[in-house]
Amino acid sequence: MGRSAVAKIRVFIADDHALVREGVRALLASTGDIEVVGEAGDGLETIRRVQETSPDVVLMDIAMPGLSGLEATLELRKLAPQTRIVVLTQYDNKEYILRFLRAGAAGYMLKTSVSSELAAAIRTVHQGGLYLKTP
Repeated sequence: MGRSAVAKIRVFIADDHALVREGVRALLASTGDIEVVGEAGDGLETIRRVQETSPDVVLMDIAMPGLSGLEATLELRKLAPQTRIVVLTQYDNKEYILRFLRAGAAGYMLKTSVSSELAAAIRTVHQGGLYLKTP
């Protein structure tokens, strides 16, 4: 069975900055095994669109309008428990990390990470693992 027969990891990007969403989408397009199935710029839209697209992994920003990343994570754990969540943020804060892990996130990484780490985080949580990357 060839590699093309393997299903791609379906990813949703939740970030209020369009440039960040576009950059992440472009980075992931080069992986071959990950595809972006949707994106949203706020927490409420994220919840609605994740229910429509059923991604494997959500990349979740913390600071978004409408509903924060933490609130959206708590809601998605109830509405889409099979979807894994990786927090992708600028905040290197131990308290944030603990809050998100308690809320059910499977990963936490900083936006200052290199692109290969993003793909590794997605693959790790998709396989059921936990991914934490802070300085």
